Amino acid sequence: MYRLDESRPFIPVGIAVLTVSDTRRLEDDRSGTILAERIEEAGHRLAGRAIVRDEVEAIRTQVLAWTKDENLDVVITTGGTGFTGRDVTVEALQPLFTKVMDGFSAIFHRVSFDKIGVSTIQSRATGGLIGTTFVFVLPGSPGACKDGWDEIIRAQLDYRHMPCNFVEIMPRLDEHLKRRKG
Repeated sequence: MYRLDESRPFIPVGIAVLTVSDTRRLEDDRSGTILAERIEEAGHRLAGRAIVRDEVEAIRTQVLAWTKDENLDVVITTGGTGFTGRDVTVEALQPLFTKVMDGFSAIFHRVSFDKIGVSTIQSRATGGLIGTTFVFVLPGSPGACKDGWDEIIRAQLDYRHMPCNFVEIMPRLDEHLKRRKG
């Protein structure tokens, strides 16, 4: 099982939140607000927050801009993971993944199944790396954002989380690029 190694320091990371919606504004974006609050409560830096329409190019443009920001380590999106015609976040981001995080989807669905049963199949939550930036693609419901952060993402972004976590491997994500140069 996992544990927190209190002898290790907490290392804050820069996280951006992108809400994908045709109807939300910052004032009524409950899911984005939940994520932003939890990020800051955990001790991380909210390095960016935006809302874009359910359009592939708008989603890609914002996420790619954030992946170029050296102060940003993680992007969490909320919205656009369902099956309607306007749900295009997965289509926008999956082709950009340099590595897919299959385990995130599996664990997200396990957590979700415990709360909403087989309705979890209506979500296409996913995750991966775009270059050296971790990207988590969550559904748009506040409950799904709470579950994704509280049950999965928060622990993986805590350097004290053992036996392993994403923070400890962040400095090594671009090793393949360094090897080619040398």
